[in-house]
Amino acid sequence: QVQLVESGGGLVQAGGSLRLSCAASEHTFSIYTMGWFRQAPGKERDFVVAINRSGSSLYRGDSVKGRFTISRDNAKNTVYLQMNVLKPEDTAVYYCAARSSSRDTYYSTAGYDYWGQGTQVTVST
Repeated sequence: QVQLVESGGGLVQAGGSLRLSCAASEHTFSIYTMGWFRQAPGKERDFVVAINRSGSSLYRGDSVKGRFTISRDNAKNTVYLQMNVLKPEDTAVYYCAARSSSRDTYYSTAGYDYWGQGTQVTVST
């Protein structure tokens, strides 16, 4: 099975930056679409951004576009989320997810097969 491990979360002041990493155990990492989701206390798990097998970024809306950048390094089986100009409303547990086929829309949690444990991101005022 595929195991995903997130890292890089922490506490940062508003306006600061963090880079999250997601390391996958699967050697066929390159065939997966990779996504980042986040969940704040008492709220649903929401889509942040994804990257497909060809390396194209997939967004939904403009809430993070221009601030967050997703990238992947297939040689290292790793996907990254560079977060800049962080805001308090970005505070959440961030999850990495992977899917090998199109089972739902790219921004739906139901479409992903594997999930990491999550990493906490806290943005202070």
